[in-house]
Amino acid sequence: MATFFGEVLSVYSRAVDEDDEDLDENEEDEQIRRELDEKRTVQLQWSTDVTDSLRSGNKLLCSDFVLAVGHNAASFLSAYVLASAKWDAVGRALVWNERSRAATGQTSEESACVFYRHKDTPAVLICHVTCYVAEDQLFQWTEKVFDCLQPRELTVTVLSDGSVADYKTADYLCSSSAPFLRALHTSAFSDQPVCQSLEQPNIVTGLPAAGVLGFSIT
Repeated sequence: MATFFGEVLSVYSRAVDEDDEDLDENEEDEQIRRELDEKRTVQLQWSTDVTDSLRSGNKLLCSDFVLAVGHNAASFLSAYVLASAKWDAVGRALVWNERSRAATGQTSEESACVFYRHKDTPAVLICHVTCYVAEDQLFQWTEKVFDCLQPRELTVTVLSDGSVADYKTADYLCSSSAPFLRALHTSAFSDQPVCQSLEQPNIVTGLPAAGVLGFSIT
């Protein structure tokens, strides 16, 4: 570009503009990341009486906590335990992630982890978990839930299911052998197991494993 002799022109630098654009994009990405992290935070919503008790510093008196993870386990409890109509829904854990978003027409109770308390024996608590809890949400789920329960003399029972295809055994497993039961327990468990122990190298993962581990370290 031709200029007059002695004329001073402002120098345009594409690199400077690109740096500014990168800075704006980084700030925008960071804001989006913070919003997603906040949205993925597990939230507990309790009934009015439970909320008042927790705010006063009193944890829920609980002797037996049954955690049912998955549709099969939750359906089993619904059919054989909750059908007695002696249970009240006292709270829920709201979990948002890429796989547990509420479907169209689905109520908040159906899309969340719901807590039920026995009317005649309030120390017995059941939790239905039919939604997906992501790996980065497992610790905060167990931490927040068990932080609300009185840990002394508390028995935790976790019910879950798994695919037969994932079950490892040295023997041939025919279709007539399924379904079957296996159990795991901590060293603090002193009662008689209800079924055969889970054989190695089979393991338990996800919320069932986090629930047992979270209770063991409280």
